Amino acid sequence: MLWEADSALELPEFLRAGYDRFSGQYPKFHKMDALSKLGWLAAEVLLKDTDIHLLSPEQTGMVLSNRSSSLDTDLRYYATVKDFASPALFVYTLPNIVMGEISIRHGFKGENTFFVSDVFDTTLMSTYPAQLLAETPLQACICGWVEVMEQQYEAVLFLVENKQRNNAIPLTEAALSSLYQQKNS
Repeated sequence: MLWEADSALELPEFLRAGYDRFSGQYPKFHKMDALSKLGWLAAEVLLKDTDIHLLSPEQTGMVLSNRSSSLDTDLRYYATVKDFASPALFVYTLPNIVMGEISIRHGFKGENTFFVSDVFDTTLMSTYPAQLLAETPLQACICGWVEVMEQQYEAVLFLVENKQRNNAIPLTEAALSSLYQQKNS
């Protein structure tokens, strides 16, 4: 565990505390919806001690998924339509916007895809990124699960690379399942 916030914090306060702890210098963060903030923060932690910035922008991609798509923000946006529709919220009514925010921050321009499924699909998250790394210019791919619905949230990201590392875990369905189960135990 890298960090644990006070369990009494509501999601917005938790995300702000994470921002203060792991980043602190990205004003656009404050305009993002909760899904984008959570994914963005998870990516900041994941990429903190990597040399991914040495790759060209087209060599880094993303494959993310979740259960609720952008429903949390969609409901918030719908609530504003009664009075005055909020353009600030409308921007975030697609689940792939979290990848856009991460890409803007890090300058990534590689392939990206967002899937919606009931559960974290270890088969998809092991085969699709492996295929991308084998068949496209990608050398690295940020993958995982980023879910926000009301006060329930979860982020599990991992970095897959073509470059072999000493402490690397092979990208297999069994390895992902084991990692995901460890996170939930």
